[in-house]
Amino acid sequence: MNKDDPQADSNKNLNKPFTDNDAIRVSVLSEALPYIQRFANKRIVIKYGGSAMADKKLKNAVLRDIALLSSVGVQLVVVHGGGPEINQWLKKLGIKTVFRDGLRITDSETMDVVEMVLAGRVNKQIVSGINNHGSLAVGLCGIDGGLIEARTLGDGTHGLVGEVAKVNTKLLSPLLEEGYVPVISSVANSSDSRSHNINADTVAGELAAALGAEKLILLTDTPGILSNENDPSSLIEKIRLSEARELINKGIVKEGMKPKVECCIRSLAQGVNAAHIIDGRTPHALLLEVFTDAGIGTMVMGRG
Repeated sequence: MNKDDPQADSNKNLNKPFTDNDAIRVSVLSEALPYIQRFANKRIVIKYGGSAMADKKLKNAVLRDIALLSSVGVQLVVVHGGGPEINQWLKKLGIKTVFRDGLRITDSETMDVVEMVLAGRVNKQIVSGINNHGSLAVGLCGIDGGLIEARTLGDGTHGLVGEVAKVNTKLLSPLLEEGYVPVISSVANSSDSRSHNINADTVAGELAAALGAEKLILLTDTPGILSNENDPSSLIEKIRLSEARELINKGIVKEGMKPKVECCIRSLAQGVNAAHIIDGRTPHALLLEVFTDAGIGTMVMGRG
């Protein structure tokens, strides 16, 4: 037999026994098929943040998962934060960071840095990462195409911190139909053209509602909603809308988890089918949620 014969190599591969890993891969693909069929051409909004943005391996896994979901026909919108990188740049520039009630006091000088980091550096890194995995992403912020209109939060004591006043999805729909992945930073203009920084969870929830999304998925640094914040094993896997409200009223859901659950509640009340709070520290958490029977994290359901 000719050692250089490609047919000989092919025959060797045909005779090679399957391994347990091969069987696992086939099983995973088989389980994923009905979910791929179910979510093809459906819209899912992902809030990307936390450790999954900071850790290189986790970041690569998330961006690869986003590319995979897009490649099988899921229409994805990615909304991102970037607090740690904002802090780094403020420190480099000698600008003091002040927080009140868990929110950054954002004067005009701080807002310039926030806009530069979120709409520039962080946004383009995510876009580039998705593109490198074979999908086509487009970087946007709330200012582009009048996508989001902001209004100043509360009485303005936090400066240029905003909340969502209006959402205009006309820019997004043609991009999604053509298979692009919009990657959106949570910077938006108010009606008087001042830039505001809006909580990225809130932006994701409002966009999910406006787009009629099938799912809203929040990547976090916790397993999900816990009945005991100090016990990871107290994960609540499924919870109804009314029960989620009750957990907030009782003070069980508080601090950083509170705005996440509130944005889930608002999006579900406006027609999103399901909202998920999942642990972004788990490799391939997105695929585990979308393509497996068990799912991951906490699912907040709209009924009740």
